[in-house]
Amino acid sequence: MEGADYLHRFVEEADWYNGIVLDALLPGGSWKRLPRPLQSWLRNYLGGTILYFVSGFLWCFYIYHWKRNVYVPKDAIPSNKAMLLQILVAMKAMPWYCALPTLSEYMVERGWTRCFSSITEVGWPAYIAYATLYMVFVEFGIYWMHRKLHDIKPLYKYLHATHHIYNKQNTLSPFAGLAFHPLDGILQAVPHVIALFLIPTQLTTHVLLLFVEAVWTANIHDCIHGKVWPVMGAGYHTIHHTTYRHNYGHYTIWMDWMFGTLRDPEEDPKKAE
Repeated sequence: MEGADYLHRFVEEADWYNGIVLDALLPGGSWKRLPRPLQSWLRNYLGGTILYFVSGFLWCFYIYHWKRNVYVPKDAIPSNKAMLLQILVAMKAMPWYCALPTLSEYMVERGWTRCFSSITEVGWPAYIAYATLYMVFVEFGIYWMHRKLHDIKPLYKYLHATHHIYNKQNTLSPFAGLAFHPLDGILQAVPHVIALFLIPTQLTTHVLLLFVEAVWTANIHDCIHGKVWPVMGAGYHTIHHTTYRHNYGHYTIWMDWMFGTLRDPEEDPKKAE
């Protein structure tokens, strides 16, 4: 009974997320008649789509219009056509992206993972240690998944090349952050889910980090070098899009530094080539 009560906390938490998103967008509670996995998927799809468009449009308005020529030279601003193409690619993939957090939520609710519901269950010191370990694992996993998507030719040709058509500064924009082949995007997010089976993780932290991906990927495709060590900012990621063999990391530069693939944006551009 205690185990059932414990798992019910995850169900209640998911219901709370559903209420926030679905009640606001689908008033009347009609969504409550849907199967639970479909409720989760619909919430993730609507929430993810809204986050993608709001963050993308605000980001583009700020750097291309409000601060025009301050951060990005006029000749480096992507065309509306290029950004529309990125949006179309991302929207085709979005329904599939949302299947991954839906699956992880399903597994958590059935007790198959090492997730816990509240920080009070483990205490703040343990939570911070677990969260740090989770992030290190995710950094390691995404680095190698991303690198293999380049190294294994069929994976690059049929999956990752969809994203790498944006290989110049004037073709990259915040909207390119989710413009992947659906399977490519899912593969790069899989380390988040694998971590749930290995590392005690608070469910809310896991869900928030999955949605932070949308904002983070917008940031690293805006071509503005933030110069905040050790963050893998847009300056590093722009080099990745132009050389194809450097800066595979996600949030930080540490994995590239450890495995010899780091290229600093401050270095001579000829060396990067």
